[in-house]
This record gives sequence, structure tokens and C-alpha cells, in this order.
Amino acid sequence: MGTSASEVPTSGTLPGVSYVMPVLNDVTHVRAAVDSLLGQDYEGPFDVAIAVGPSIDGTNELVEALSRADSRVRVIDNPVGSTPAGLNIAIRATEHPIIVRVDAHSVLPSDYTRIAVEAITRTGAGNVGGIMDARGTTPFEEAVAAAYGSRVGLGGTPHHVGGKEGPADTVYLGVFRRDALTQVGLFDERIKRGQDWELNRRIRQGGHIVWFTPELRVVYRPRPSLSRLARQFFSTGMWRGELSRRFPVRNTLRYFVPPLMVIGVALGTVVGLVGIAQAIMGAAPWLVLAFAIPAVYVLTVLGAALTLPGVRSAAVRCWLIIVLPCIHFCWGVGFIPGFLLLASNIAAQKYEKGQNTRVAPE
Repeated sequence: MGTSASEVPTSGTLPGVSYVMPVLNDVTHVRAAVDSLLGQDYEGPFDVAIAVGPSIDGTNELVEALSRADSRVRVIDNPVGSTPAGLNIAIRATEHPIIVRVDAHSVLPSDYTRIAVEAITRTGAGNVGGIMDARGTTPFEEAVAAAYGSRVGLGGTPHHVGGKEGPADTVYLGVFRRDALTQVGLFDERIKRGQDWELNRRIRQGGHIVWFTPELRVVYRPRPSLSRLARQFFSTGMWRGELSRRFPVRNTLRYFVPPLMVIGVALGTVVGLVGIAQAIMGAAPWLVLAFAIPAVYVLTVLGAALTLPGVRSAAVRCWLIIVLPCIHFCWGVGFIPGFLLLASNIAAQKYEKGQNTRVAPE
């Protein structure tokens, strides 16, 4: 047995750490993610729990090989396949008082755990996290990374662009005290995206601090293709709509900007086309003025693509002209059905199906 969940040492003996990682069809990235855990400079005891979903790309075979190569790495079946289900399965299968959430697309710097545990000890926070440092290896991925780290891309929240150390609403990934997680009931398995934000909401309601520190930067590998990026952001937008409806907060209004932009651009284009029809029929084409709405959006995207700092390649800037609208429109279109209850209805059906087929972790 590891140190009791409620006995995180404040000095002397370092608390044990459990890394929990949900994996599904991530054969390209998971080895680098696991290697970054084994290469931490943290001197306390640790183990790694990989909850692997029903993958078809060789992920299962790879993580089994990683487990055979290092006894500290344990593979657990995640029959549901979702991220929150995998995280909960891995958390329940481990015992150390500190839990480090890891994404298969992420690479932790070697000092990540040491800095996070020091921050927990210093602040007493229930969760500590930092910045998602998106980095690409192709021009397309570099464009996605640039969009992630810009205000015009994802809105400029601290866990994307940085900020001052202190209490926060949410952070990227997270290093948790097990007792805080246990108190609030772990991840909500009905929420497929945005589960970090929702969990951090409950952690704060439970009287714990969610602490942001820019010292924690985690390399994140973006989706490698436009189709996968589109699916990711449609799903993200749908779940943000669901969460915005269920848990309205003081900054909820900013989440309505993408769907309102989508509606405005669509209506402006349609009304402008009607104006062209007016002109063809000999009427005053005043409705063509509606084209000003999509025109302003196009100019905004072009301006951002040409001026975002840190982008040195013309190919990356060209991809930004496509990537930015993909993120905006997929997120905005997804938000609308999510806000109209569709996300929760779909998730409830899948959750019940998963509960009926779930097997207990070993």
C-alpha cells in the first residue's frame, strides 16, 4: 500500500505519485508520453496506469510491450473507451496520494512532477496544472499549434497562452490530491469533453483550490489531419454547449461567440445572395450589404494568419487560413446542438450501454 490519500507529506518523505493515462488509437504518440513519465526527475515512488480502450491501430500491443519492459507500467482494460471512464478506471486501480493526469498526446518535461508536488505542498491545492504547449511536426500541425496559442484561435485562456500563478477556474491536465478527487467523486463519465472543467468546478465547490502555475508546460501534439481536427472541435463545441447550459458561470457569454459568428456569417452570406438575385431582377440590391459580415470574418482570419507572432513559415501561414475557420466553425456548429440538449441525450445512451458491458479492472 502507498501513503494514505489524506497523508500528503509537507516535508521529508516525498509522496508517491500515480500517473493515469487513457489511451485509444494513439499508437503514434503513446510511447513518447510514457517515456516522459519514466524520465521524470521526481525522486518519490511512482507507478503508471494506462487505461486502454478497444483500439485498432496497434495501441494495445504497444502498451502491453511497454508494461513488459517496465514493471511500474500497468495496463488496464477500458471497455467503454472514453477518456473519463479510462481516467476513473486508472485512478481506482492506483493507490498513491498524488495523481498525475496524462494525455497520450502529451509529453511531460522532466521536472513536471517535482514542480507540481512542490506547488501542492506549498499551496495545499486540490489540483495544480499549467499550460498546454502545443507543438507540431508538420506545417499543418504547426498551424494548429499556432492557433491553439493565440487569442483569435482558442480565446486566449491562461492554460493556452499563460498568465500569472494563482487560483484558477481550470488548468490543463492536472496533478491532484487523491483525497480531493475522492471527495468530489472523480470524473463524470457522462461528459466526454470538457470533463476537466466540470471536475475542477466540483473541486472548487468542495472547498479546494485549483492552482495555475506557468512553470508547468506540457508539450501537446495536435491532430495530424484536417478531418480529425474538425471532429475534435465539433465534439468539443457540442460539449461546451452542454456545459454552458448546465453550469452557467460569469464568463459563459464568451462561449457564445463562435456559434453567433457561425450564424452571422451564414445569414450574411444567404442574405447577400438574395441581394444578388435582387440585382438580377432589376430591384435595388441593398441586401448585398449583408456580405459585410462574412467579409469582416474573412479579413479577420487573413489578418491573423499573416500576423500571428512566432510563425516563420509561409506554408504554416497558408494552413492557418484553413485551420482557423475549421476550429471556429466546427466548434460553433457543435455548440448549437450541445446547448439544445443533444449532447447529454447521446452521452446518456452511450453511458448506459457502456455500463452494461463494462468489466471490472483487474
